[in-house]
Amino acid sequence: MKDFQISAEYIAEKMNGFKPKYAIVLGSGLADVGEEIEQPIFISYDDIPAFPRSTVEGHTGQLIAGFLAGQPVICMQGRFHYYEGHKFDKIAVPIRAFKELGCESLILTNAAGSLNAEMPPGSIMLIEDHINFSGCNPLIGVNDSEIGPRFVDLTEAYCPDLNRSFEYAADQMDMNLFKGNYIWVSGPTFETPAEIRAYSILGADAVGMSTVPEVIIANHCGLPVCALSTITNLAAGMAGFSLSHDETLEQGKLAAANLTALIKQVLNEQ
Repeated sequence: MKDFQISAEYIAEKMNGFKPKYAIVLGSGLADVGEEIEQPIFISYDDIPAFPRSTVEGHTGQLIAGFLAGQPVICMQGRFHYYEGHKFDKIAVPIRAFKELGCESLILTNAAGSLNAEMPPGSIMLIEDHINFSGCNPLIGVNDSEIGPRFVDLTEAYCPDLNRSFEYAADQMDMNLFKGNYIWVSGPTFETPAEIRAYSILGADAVGMSTVPEVIIANHCGLPVCALSTITNLAAGMAGFSLSHDETLEQGKLAAANLTALIKQVLNEQ
């Protein structure tokens, strides 16, 4: 039995018959979204066999299964990053476990820096495409053809139907939902001003240290995925002051209410 199957078997046992339709991953400062889940079932990462451990402040480190806007969901309060030292086969475990559990869609969220002065802190950006600038890929190594193909087409890495659902929901709420390209860097250092200028030339609208590995892994195993960035700061060299993780957490919490409302609106319409 593979690691993700071992994890999925344990999670299914703890959910006692509950079958989630949507999986949601919450980024830095966004754990409060999970507080909206009704009839919650809490499962600590520490208790799940073969599951990684979250080490970043602002990442609670547990699964919550239950109902959000009437839809059955399973939510990760805290994700796993390459910069923490996790190997990609471990980062893949939760995503593949969600697929094994029967989830039909994956909604990713993250905290990101804006490369667009007109997209200030507190904004929400729907990711339309990404640039992998890390030099890494989570599928490097021997491919398991039982999970997915050796070569994965990422032409529509972000599910068009899911993206349209979020665009429609934002229109219904009269919410200003930005759209753009996300560039993934490994971290954990924040970017230099010179790097930010280079990323902007490449066509990036927001920069962050997560999400892209999960998107690639989800596409590999056939799990439709979309992703949203909460903008927590203007990128290095744009704001005139130093960046900090405390700012990321603070601004993430401020944007969490709008993000929660948007996700609930999408689920309400399903």
